[in-house]
Amino acid sequence: MENAVKSCANENITKTTAENFRSGTFGDGCSRMNIESELAQARRDGVTRRENRPFLLQPEGTPRGAVLLVHGFSASPWEMREMGETLAKAGYLSLGVRLPGHGTRPEDLLRRRYEEWLEKVMEGFRLLDGRSFPVFGVGMSTGALLLLAAEECSWDGLVLLSPYLRLQHRLAPFTGLIRFFQRYQEVPISPEYSAFYYRRRPVNGIYQLIRLTRKVRKCVGRVTAPVLVMSAEGDQTVSIDSARELFRAIGSSRKEFHLFGPDVPHILTTPENPRRRETFSLARDFLRSLEATSEPPRQDG
Repeated sequence: MENAVKSCANENITKTTAENFRSGTFGDGCSRMNIESELAQARRDGVTRRENRPFLLQPEGTPRGAVLLVHGFSASPWEMREMGETLAKAGYLSLGVRLPGHGTRPEDLLRRRYEEWLEKVMEGFRLLDGRSFPVFGVGMSTGALLLLAAEECSWDGLVLLSPYLRLQHRLAPFTGLIRFFQRYQEVPISPEYSAFYYRRRPVNGIYQLIRLTRKVRKCVGRVTAPVLVMSAEGDQTVSIDSARELFRAIGSSRKEFHLFGPDVPHILTTPENPRRRETFSLARDFLRSLEATSEPPRQDG
């Protein structure tokens, strides 16, 4: 994979500008990619682990498309890294963003609003848009909802991993009130994943998820991009019935639903999913299938 993918997730990126990125030339490696400001912001915010910082993966040669990868609630870009590597190897320029308040400590997420996460997604889209190839979105859980809620973004296709309209926890609908009395919810995290996920999740953050689902309910019928939804019967975090409900409500003329069995958990992109390779392949093949039917490149003005 090292021979097929060049990574921009390092601290020695040649300084460039957004104009250079949008000019249409890539140069050697990824020195022309404008991600250094995101890495600098991550360091200022206290992201100490490189795995939790944004990443940009450039394939060999001219990309066949660009993909924005969006992690889920209380996670970090690490959650989408292996998916990004798979897509970059397949020829897609892969940008993994870091949602505000993530990848540092739970206290940084305490007062965040979903609108801040949504703006980060739209920033990522604007960075990739305006070129001669299609722009796709791949989101995990809450990341999938943010892609749907980004109505200003003209996606050429979306891959939604474990999306939802309802959480399984019976108290989730009441977090708007509970957040004033309880600041955090403790969740079990395996030791090998504790560096990438918050064990203490702000209740206000969960309330933001409820607010986000309300937003998605209102706009999902206006989504016209081709969509692939993947869910799992083993999901103990969100309601699978609500994932089906969401799928039916999507306005796209082309949409596909893939349901994994009870052996697959909520998070589909990490080693805890025994079928993550299949997840990656399904996403890659879906994006490839859109190339033959995609419209001519969008022209500005």
